[in-house]
Amino acid sequence: MAATGPTATLQLRFDRGTILLEGDRAAIASLDCAVWDPRVDSCRAPAFRYPAILRAARVQGWALVDPIRPAPVDGGAFRPLGLRPYQEAAVEAWEQSAGRGLVVRPTGAGKTRVALAAIARCGTATLILVPTIALLDQWCAQLSAATSASIGRLGDGIRRVEALTVATYESAYRQMGQIGDRFGLLVVDEAHHFGARQRDEVLEMAVAERRLGLTATPPEAPEHRAAIERLIGPLVYERGLLELAGSHLAPLSRVRVLVDLEAEERLRYRSSYEVFLDFQRAARLQHPHAKWQDLVRIGGRSVAGRRALSAFREVRRIVAYPRAKARQVGRLLGQHPASRALVFCADNQAAYAIAKDHLIMPITCDIGRVERQQVFQRFAAGELRALVSARVLNEGIDLPEADLAIVVSGAFGAREHVQRIGRVLRPQPGKEALLYELVCRGTVETTWAARRSRGLHS
Repeated sequence: MAATGPTATLQLRFDRGTILLEGDRAAIASLDCAVWDPRVDSCRAPAFRYPAILRAARVQGWALVDPIRPAPVDGGAFRPLGLRPYQEAAVEAWEQSAGRGLVVRPTGAGKTRVALAAIARCGTATLILVPTIALLDQWCAQLSAATSASIGRLGDGIRRVEALTVATYESAYRQMGQIGDRFGLLVVDEAHHFGARQRDEVLEMAVAERRLGLTATPPEAPEHRAAIERLIGPLVYERGLLELAGSHLAPLSRVRVLVDLEAEERLRYRSSYEVFLDFQRAARLQHPHAKWQDLVRIGGRSVAGRRALSAFREVRRIVAYPRAKARQVGRLLGQHPASRALVFCADNQAAYAIAKDHLIMPITCDIGRVERQQVFQRFAAGELRALVSARVLNEGIDLPEADLAIVVSGAFGAREHVQRIGRVLRPQPGKEALLYELVCRGTVETTWAARRSRGLHS
């Protein structure tokens, strides 16, 4: 950074998710984040670089005309939280990282309480970002129980901004150009959704210096992690799911149930899988380092490639819910009549098939918010003993009564698996959680299952 005199004066102004910088041209030119905007005859910087600009001004001794000041929040308005030792350790690690960073903890281990403690201690206006309406409802309820302050809400048709506000990612994206200067702390729930570019602009348009990311499943790709560190902060605290199961989470027993495809199913499986393997071998000869996304892109360019991708989708359909798995789901539900069960599957088609076969309630994206809440209340009250879902129950839904998980089928990686198991690990007196994972023997699903399980030990 070029040295400039102590008399340099800068004026900072928030403008549609950016910072406008006016004043001493030499001082502005020394900032590597500022870009000239001929439309307004001034320089701009992304809003998230605002703290860096303030630090540069302090180091160089510049005078600032700065109207950007997030409102304070009375930390005394929060009721005592009673943190567990590992929750306190997470908050302290985040504070020691200058109030920036990612906390990785299993579902059910109280990440929300960590965030509530951070909000109370910071004493600044806070925006909490969540991926779904269900989590929006849940966070608003948690905040209302923790503080007497008014709670704002952005999402599900409501636009009310307060010093403590909860917003869905999509609502925040639409509003951040107007409200990005009003908050000194961002709490990013399920933070693994960021860092892959498609949502990152939400975080870039906010001036907040303090940022807390929460996730049970941090991204594995180095470039993804680097982007999250740039936008939220470094990983400051991590505890694995199996570390806490049986101590701070419910004890967990895991059972893998191998099933066999029937003759007709296996014939269809082999036929479809060979079509895909032929394409995959040919593609990897030309692109030896291709990832799955690359194979999909390559396959979409030719008739043969599209046929191979269609064959792979058929492979997934066959192993998702074959007849042997249908029988096992019925057997396991009958074997645990007193349990409250969550059944997880690969897609809505399988969810509706399982619901029909076993007369249990499906929870899919087709179920509206009001009906979904009524279903959760009936499940909590014991009126419904089982729910089946493909995706909706994966993230953030709080169902502490659930103690039995049946994973009929799932995704390739560990993230979804960890989230699903976390749904049955929320502690309750005397509770012991049980996980059954159904896997088709002699198919590619055995590889997927092994890959998913590795995430439990990280």
